[in-house]
Amino acid sequence: MQELIEKASVLMEALPYIRKFSGKTIVVKYGGHAMTDAKLKDSFAKDIVLMDYIGMNPVIVHGGGPQIDEVLDKMHIESKFHQGMRITDRETMDVVEMVLAGDINKDIVSLINRHGGKAVGLSGRDGGLIKAKKLPKEGKKDEKVDLGRVGSVKEVDVSVLQTLEQGRFIPVIAPVGFDEKGDPLNINADLVAGALASALKAEKLVLLTDIEGVKDKDGKLLPSLNKSEARKLIEDGVIRGGMIPKVECALKTVEDGVKSAHIIDGRVQHAVLLEIFTDQGVGTVIS
Repeated sequence: MQELIEKASVLMEALPYIRKFSGKTIVVKYGGHAMTDAKLKDSFAKDIVLMDYIGMNPVIVHGGGPQIDEVLDKMHIESKFHQGMRITDRETMDVVEMVLAGDINKDIVSLINRHGGKAVGLSGRDGGLIKAKKLPKEGKKDEKVDLGRVGSVKEVDVSVLQTLEQGRFIPVIAPVGFDEKGDPLNINADLVAGALASALKAEKLVLLTDIEGVKDKDGKLLPSLNKSEARKLIEDGVIRGGMIPKVECALKTVEDGVKSAHIIDGRVQHAVLLEIFTDQGVGTVIS
């Protein structure tokens, strides 16, 4: 009986959050270990389906760097990087689009559908969703590096997502945009998720990572941050390395009017539900 009472308590804790977020759009960037571990993949899909069933509008943006590396290796195409960004020539871009918009995207769609959802796979090229611009050459004046088919978000047209929402479909989006000629550009998935959250006027942006969240100088998890606190941690070098672009993405999204951005530990089963529907959460919320 005690076990049943505890289950009821969990549901009661979630109730005010369910009431608050019903009808709201939540953009989730899906990546890291959560995309490769079978149990985590399963729990993620169940989280998304439950969100949909209780009236929320989840929108998924996924990455796929390790999977791209694996296919490139099999095809004997060398993976090249500059300051953490993939140098993407035409041949590499073909593989990137094939893996992101093909294999990975359809696997996620199938998994969500298997658990009772109605997911639809898209890339930023579908429905004119993400117009992009090629990134300029990177590096010092005399050592600039051309990243090739790598871009940033220039413009977002969410009409195709709004149409899907009306039919209660769950969009699953590969981070590939198109340039002025209609050619594909590879875009960082965090940036795509942030741009979509802003354009959709989402309630929340959730970024899944392979760490607990943002930590202070002593390595202790910070459950919440406001904009000025986050900026100070970056200036002081406490937030560094790969966490800087994630926090900058979260800050930009919040400044654009999204209520909150969450950087959470995707290695925890049901991380998305725990962050949205419990008092404690499993990461850092920036608001």
